[in-house]
Amino acid sequence: MSEGFGNGQQEGAAAAAAAAAAAAAGQLVVDDNLLGHGGGDGNEYQWAYGTIMDSSRVSTCLISMLLIVYGSFRSLNMEQEQREKEKKRQSESMNNLLTGEPVQQEQSKCNPANKEWFTRRNTNESGRFDFADKFATLDTMHALCLPLGASISLLVMFFFFDSMQMLFAVCTAIIATVALAFLLLPMCQYIIRPCTDGNRISFGVCGRFTAAELFSFSLAVSIVCIWVLTGHWLLMDAMGMGLCVAFIAFVRLPSLKVSTLLLTGLLIYDVFWVFFSSYIFSTNVMVKVATRPADNPVGIVARKLNLGGIVKEPPKLNLPGKLVFPSIHNSGHFSMLGLGDIVMPGLLLCFVLRYDAYKKSQSTQTAETGVPPPKGVGSKLTYFHCSLLGYFLGLLTATVSSEVFKAAQPALLYLVPFTLLPLLTMAYLKGDLRRMWSEPFIIQQASKQLEV
Repeated sequence: MSEGFGNGQQEGAAAAAAAAAAAAAGQLVVDDNLLGHGGGDGNEYQWAYGTIMDSSRVSTCLISMLLIVYGSFRSLNMEQEQREKEKKRQSESMNNLLTGEPVQQEQSKCNPANKEWFTRRNTNESGRFDFADKFATLDTMHALCLPLGASISLLVMFFFFDSMQMLFAVCTAIIATVALAFLLLPMCQYIIRPCTDGNRISFGVCGRFTAAELFSFSLAVSIVCIWVLTGHWLLMDAMGMGLCVAFIAFVRLPSLKVSTLLLTGLLIYDVFWVFFSSYIFSTNVMVKVATRPADNPVGIVARKLNLGGIVKEPPKLNLPGKLVFPSIHNSGHFSMLGLGDIVMPGLLLCFVLRYDAYKKSQSTQTAETGVPPPKGVGSKLTYFHCSLLGYFLGLLTATVSSEVFKAAQPALLYLVPFTLLPLLTMAYLKGDLRRMWSEPFIIQQASKQLEV
């Protein structure tokens, strides 16, 4: 895999834009199947099983879990590739010093301290591992302000959607194009690899790109253009998947403390706007924003240019702030899951996956020095497995609740406790809770007495 779509700064900008879009997206479970299922035989158990195991619900669960797993491992892989490149650069510098050749000082905006876990040169003064500039790391202030910012974005879309829908549609299309190109990049690299040598092509001030990156961007632009012309739900889902993967891959949670603050704040935000907004605004603001279609930009331009008789009226667009899956057995019915219900728990799972990899690497290094591995290392049940299982159970509970109460449910009300509480319990039992809470990636130096 290459350095990703574009350079690091472009990736960070795409991630930040995707984060803003996902934060403003509706975080809920809506099921239009609620009144469409059921039989006339009076068998309640068979009816409940049939509705819960509907194809739209199963697709929602499987796709959301696959996106979290893929985004988390993609993020980890990007981090490992970056460390390998830094090691190679250090090795070349050492060889130049030994041979007497001048050492090339590379002017990089990425802090060298951000690219290694285990050497003192690549850590800050406290010994904590920091992330490269290409990753956007949320801190405590971000975690506290994000629910407020999402609420403001939701209100703006609720009150001013009609006057700003053109802006929303265009910005969403641009952001989704970059995110979808990032999602398609590995596939394009696999296809293009036999035909190219991997060299980058310069486009002046726009940067240098590989053939695979250009191919993935071309595919993304084509998909978005077809979506604008047709409004097909499958293309909208593809754009939403790209946003989810880009968000999880580029946005980082540095500690369990920030994760807990963020998810707790978003849970309160989700519950308020789904359950209590109707008492203030006489309608469910979250559902209204998530299900409101936007006028097609092509149709708006055609009307302004008086081309209505020439250009066929394009369909309205459902903005990719959610994943929509229609039912195979009941036409016209669908299940919908907000992108926030995927990316926010996905950030937590990405964090624990990186921590599992960190502990495994630390165990390997300590074993070489004869120091016993930390408690819990080598266990088959990792923090990632525990959190992923909790996410599945939380999503299942949200689905059952939507069926029982016959109404849209704030999915984070179920996802946050089911992912966070088992993780906190497991970390406490393994003795990692204090470390994961504040400074999960501190390098533990071996005792000087062991060196004597």
